[in-house]
Amino acid sequence: MLRSKWWSFGFRTTIMLYFIVLIVLPIIGIYTQSFSLGWQPFWDSVTDPLAWNSVLLTIKLSVIATVINVLLGTMIGWVLVRYRFPGRRLLNSLVDLPFALPTAVGGLMILLLLGPNSFVGDIAARFGIEIVFHEPAIVIAMLFVTFPFVIRAIQPLLEELDKSEEEAAYTLGASASRTFMQVIFPTILPGILSGAMLAFSRALAEFGAVVLVAGNIPGKTLIASVYIFGEIESDNPQGAAAVSVLLLTLSFFILWVVNLIQSRRLDK
Repeated sequence: MLRSKWWSFGFRTTIMLYFIVLIVLPIIGIYTQSFSLGWQPFWDSVTDPLAWNSVLLTIKLSVIATVINVLLGTMIGWVLVRYRFPGRRLLNSLVDLPFALPTAVGGLMILLLLGPNSFVGDIAARFGIEIVFHEPAIVIAMLFVTFPFVIRAIQPLLEELDKSEEEAAYTLGASASRTFMQVIFPTILPGILSGAMLAFSRALAEFGAVVLVAGNIPGKTLIASVYIFGEIESDNPQGAAAVSVLLLTLSFFILWVVNLIQSRRLDK
């Protein structure tokens, strides 16, 4: 019994130390560094036009990528769970490819596929559409790295959904769209929210894929993560930490809102 208690205590202590060293201390370090020179330098760093524009651009493009991910991810998750077709297992395994592939390789793939010298890029240029080194390329890069989150979040919920509820709705005369909105959608909504939250937070922090395709033009295609990298390269860690704090605080706020929504839903 005593050995079991000591083992349990040691196990919990190890987990807590692991959590503190890898998550808590770095977060504290970022906040400490951002205010290391005082409030005014912090405020000057986050209100710098270049920094502020990079943050706003990052948020705007992350929202666009998240909305697209929610729509496509929900449809893809639905198809993978509800339909059986040749190549389904291969498609299901390819969903996780962005997790295994280095993001820089993903950016290079996008550059080769959609660049000015590529087949798609050439066709787009004929219609006056510029992809690479412009905002569309950033959105595509964000979509690539965040692609699996919504799909993997709603798949278990769809698999656990009791089909008898759908059949009952159809028996009572409900249309397919009404059945989806009133029976299926409320069930998968927590998965959609959590997947969207993860996708948005991941898009905010993306660097490897974006830096290759964005062009990094200040005020136009320079996103926050690349701006932070530039500040570090310019020997301005306080400025880099200040912008990092904005993104980190936004991620915390999103996490809190989603957890609040899900907790209220569970209480009903």
